[in-house]
Parts: sequence; C-alpha cells; structure tokens
Amino acid sequence: MEAEIRLSYENEREAEAVAKAVSPDNVEVPSGLYVKTVRNGSEVHTKVECQTRLATLIATVDDLLACVSVAEKSFTVAKK
Repeated sequence: MEAEIRLSYENEREAEAVAKAVSPDNVEVPSGLYVKTVRNGSEVHTKVECQTRLATLIATVDDLLACVSVAEKSFTVAKK
C-alpha cells in the first residue's frame, strides 16, 4: 500500500519549513514502513509505503498531517 501527499505553499520558504518539520533526521521507522518527504519548489511531496497493515498506513498519514498542521499554524503566528 502507498500514499502520496502533495502540498502547495505560497513560497519556497514555507515549503522548506514544512519539509524540514516533518522530516527529522534521526527517526527510525518500523520494519515494512517507508516515509520520504522532499521539497520541490513551493510544494512538499511525501511518499508513504507500508507493507504491513492498512491501520499503520492510516496512522502514519494522520501523524504526518498533524505535524504539517502545526507547522502551518506557525506561519500564521509568525506573520502577525
């Protein structure tokens, strides 16, 4: 199973901030799970592959989007 998430932002700076926020360098993922996030211009692309259970894929995507939400809320605070 796999999921691809593509998010667009106003500029490359915001996209880079989100990509860095959801891509910690030292996180180990469980066996059978692969997560890769890259910035492409003002977009953030994440690919999640899961060879175990659908529930694991859903939980991973949910966690990722929660982290994205926190990063996006920081833009609002920073702009004020």
